[in-house]
Parts: sequence; structure tokens; C-alpha cells
Amino acid sequence: MLRRASFAFRPNVVRRIASLSTHSLGRLPNTQSPIVSKPHFFNSVTGDSSEQIPAFRLLDGTGVPIDGAELPDLDEAFARKLYEHMQLLPNLDNILYNVQRQGKISFYMTAYGEEATIIGSAAALANDDEVLGQYREMGVLLWRGFGLDNVMAQCFGNHEDTSSKGRQMPVHFGSPKHHFHTISSPLATQIPQAAGVAYALRRSPERLNSVAACFFGEGAASEGDFHAGLLLASTIPSPVVFIVRNNGFAISTPSSEQYHGDGIASRGPGYGIDTVRVDGNDVLAVLAAVREARSRCLEQGRAVLVECMSYRVGHHSTSDDSFAYRARSEVEDRKRIDNPLVRFRLFMESRGWWDAQAEEELKTRLRADVLKAFKHAEVQSRWELSELFTDIYAGEEPWNIREQRNELSRLLKKYGKDWEPWKRELHKFKAEGNDLVKE
Repeated sequence: MLRRASFAFRPNVVRRIASLSTHSLGRLPNTQSPIVSKPHFFNSVTGDSSEQIPAFRLLDGTGVPIDGAELPDLDEAFARKLYEHMQLLPNLDNILYNVQRQGKISFYMTAYGEEATIIGSAAALANDDEVLGQYREMGVLLWRGFGLDNVMAQCFGNHEDTSSKGRQMPVHFGSPKHHFHTISSPLATQIPQAAGVAYALRRSPERLNSVAACFFGEGAASEGDFHAGLLLASTIPSPVVFIVRNNGFAISTPSSEQYHGDGIASRGPGYGIDTVRVDGNDVLAVLAAVREARSRCLEQGRAVLVECMSYRVGHHSTSDDSFAYRARSEVEDRKRIDNPLVRFRLFMESRGWWDAQAEEELKTRLRADVLKAFKHAEVQSRWELSELFTDIYAGEEPWNIREQRNELSRLLKKYGKDWEPWKRELHKFKAEGNDLVKE
């Protein structure tokens, strides 16, 4: 037989509960939210659905500091270094894009329009901070002294390529010496990896003054790895600066179709991490924002999110024709109205640090340097063909690698000197494949 439960409150208990204030009722489990008597729906991290996240800027489009701007400390030499590295990127892009069109390299990705985001953030990091990039962070390596010869060697995949011995696609750089983890083609994999790298730094007494810096685009933020990485970095926690290049397009998908919320910055508070949105075409604003983000990472031991708002002037890659999904006039307008290079050059000119002669001399010198590195890399041979099977496993070589190498050796002995396509290809390698034939 079931008995109906009955509850009876004594009058004095009821009166005491009724007299309690909202604050004295305490909090619900697992939250610090105040208690309210009306449902409160919200759709903004600012608390007002009509108010968007502010964007941090120091210089306006003409290079003039905006009202209230506090510029980071910089002298003429440092300003020149910033500008020269910003100018180096389009000089490299112009030549390597055309080189790809000539069939001399297989692939390329430019950084047109994003020079301030890349160089500003590179300058804000320490040279021993661990960088996990996506596709457009070549400027970080150049800032750290990677050099044009190494850039060209990687893009051509020749025997001077220290990134991957010619095994990776062009622009997939890596350099342990420069604390730059090898770029991976699959989208967003570097985001949870960066959280792990930063956690390793936190556990290493000799690296407590270092952070991980993770670059990615707003398209990558639609991947599940984005959420996994931010969750990991915010809860473990780990000191990683997540730097989002919001350039308006995930290949052909515009940001208006990529998300419905207020950009990527709106997601940071959901993971309990400090977040800032910055004008990605203002190199000084990027420099200041990433410096502060890095400082907060070290102080809190937790991730910080920086969203850099920019515009991808170039095509996504040499495999893309962006004029199939956006008007050419739109691109030309953006180049004319808000060019990060022009903005910073005007600022330098206003300080008396730059002029037309310096501009002409710089462009002439950079083009000559890039062409010299290109001509050198173009005639270099590839690594020995046997290097295809090295650097895969540590310790004893497994049976399947030995089997594959022996199979290729057998095929080279049979066809290498007779089949014309193989003969042409083998001439591009050091030892022309004889290192395998002799085995």
C-alpha cells in the first residue's frame, strides 16, 4: 500500500524563509549566478544584446593615434624593423605566387592584408615562446631569424630544407631552433596541441617564463578541436595565447555564414578566459594586445584569446579563385581604404622616421634579396630518395618500412633507367636514386 507523502511547514519557519533576502538564499550548485524572480534570457557577453564587443585600436586609417590612445614604447629602429618585416611578406608573396603559377613549386598561400596581425603578434612574443601556426605565419619565423634561404628551401623541398627534408607541402614550415612547431594541413589540430604544449611548459621549471602561441582563422574556430583546445587550456589550465586571424573568409565561406554570434571573441568568456578583440590592420594595437595577453597568461597560468579583425586581400591559396565568390571591386576597395602597410608607413612618416626615398630603397632591397634566395633554391637538388623512409619511427626500424624501401629499390632497378618519367624525376634527387638501388 502506497502512502501519499505529506509536508507541513510550521508557521514560524515559513515566516523566516519569506523574510530571507535574495542574497541570503545563497547560490545554486556549480554557479555563482544571483537569484532573480524573472527569467533572464541573454545573447551577448556584454550584457546588452544591442551592444557588440569593442575593438581595440591605436592608429586610425591615416596613421594618426586616436583619442586616448597609449602607444607602446617603440623607437625608430624598432618601428623600422616592424615595417620592413611587414613589407617583406608581400615581396615574398608576389614572387612565390608567380613561381607556383609557373609550375616550379606545387602550392602557395599569401598573407596579403594580414601583415599587421602576423608581424605585430610576432614582435609581441618572446623568441622562445612555442608557436603553433596555421598557414600564414611565415612572418613569425622571419621575425625570429629563419631567413629567406630557409623559406625558399622549404617551398622548393630541396636538400637545404630543414623543416621536413622536402616531405611537406610548401608553406608548411617547422623549426625546433626557432620554437616553431611544424604546420599541419588538417584544420585546427594545432589548437588542442597548443593547450598541451602550454601545459608542458607549465610543468617545466626552466620554461615558466614561456607561453605557447596558437594561430588560426575564424573558419578553424568552427571545428570541434577549437572547443576542445579552449576547454583544455582553461580548465587544466595552461598558458597559451590563442590568436584568431578573423579575415572574413574560411576559403569561400564568408564569416556571415560561418557563425551567428559576435565573432570568435564572444566564445572566450564561455570558457572563463580573458578575451580581447583588436583591429588586426593596426600593427601597434596588435603588438600591445598580444603583449598584454602574454603577460596575463604568465600571471594567471591560463589561456587568453585575442581576435584580430582583418580582411583577406589575397585568394585563399593558389588552388582558389576568390573572385568566384566575391567582387573584385570589394577587394580593391579594402586595399585602398584600409591597408595595414600604408597605415603604419603614414605613422612613421609623421614621426620623421620614413620618407619616399627610404620606401623605394627598401622595396628594391627586399625584392633583390628574395630573388637571390629564389635563384639559389631553384637549382638545388632534393634530398636523397632514401630519406623518404627516415625520421618516421624511433628505435629499431619496423618491418613495414623495410618492406616498402625494398619494394621501391626493386622498382628503381627495373624501371629507373628505362622509363622516361622516372628518369626525369630521379635527376632531381641527390644521388639520383642510386642510394636505394645499391641496397
